[in-house]
Amino acid sequence: MQFIAYIIVYPILWIISILPFRVLYIVSDGLYLLLYYVIGYRKKVVTNNLKLVFPNKEDSEIKLIKKKFYKHLCDMFLEMAKTMSISKSELKKRFKIKNPEELKRIESLNKSVILMFGHYASWEWTIEVQNHINFSGYGVYKQLANPYFDSLVKNIRSKFNTKLISTKETISTITENEALGKKSMTAFLSDQSPRLSRDVYWGSFMGITIPCFTGAERLAKKLDLSTVYLKINKVKRGFYEAEVITLAEDSRKYKDYELTDMFLKEVEKQIYEAPEFYFWTHKRWKHMGKQVK
Repeated sequence: MQFIAYIIVYPILWIISILPFRVLYIVSDGLYLLLYYVIGYRKKVVTNNLKLVFPNKEDSEIKLIKKKFYKHLCDMFLEMAKTMSISKSELKKRFKIKNPEELKRIESLNKSVILMFGHYASWEWTIEVQNHINFSGYGVYKQLANPYFDSLVKNIRSKFNTKLISTKETISTITENEALGKKSMTAFLSDQSPRLSRDVYWGSFMGITIPCFTGAERLAKKLDLSTVYLKINKVKRGFYEAEVITLAEDSRKYKDYELTDMFLKEVEKQIYEAPEFYFWTHKRWKHMGKQVK
């Protein structure tokens, strides 16, 4: 069944990938109408999340954010498919690094780098960062249950020489690289919800106490890596700009969880500025108030 699902879906994704961008966004508009008005994909989750983090907003404001979000979600889904065939020059035009000199500066420290960012704007096109660095680029991802789709996602996100590694491979890969003297930049989507355990860190995100993913910070401190935040903004439809913000050249100097808090504050600032570009279908606040004792 997994292979059958793959051979049905793959041709559709490939056709989407070869569409001109102007046609792609016409398809996206149609997908938005289907997803929002007909299917109602996770509308309850999105509404609850928005009301939770924006308790003072009127229902009309929540509805407007929600509609804008679904339009962005459809754009991003189709842009992910477009990545299958996008050229290096086209991606460079559509995903600009605002301050590439900061990447060069952080590399000049001769320390491997942890690159943190959230589910905001376009995390799929962050593969463009690899074209601005000399270090080996890695992206940490959660392995999919369907091996065929998992291989497809790895191929798409590994364009331009970025290598995807699963969460289970992360520690061993970075540790081995460090032992060999091989410098790397490893990207973490660090705003997701971790599994609950007694030793999980509970921090504040959008004014709500929740369990926080701390793997990126722990690796940075353990292996003496620099920590960087990639602030991604959507400039207009199909165009993004990313700013490199160095959180710590020496991660070991910071108190436990301080870098995690700094990262979450950066994501928060972006959400408050333009909430429609955050990934609201994710159940980010599902564990609030469920501390394990």
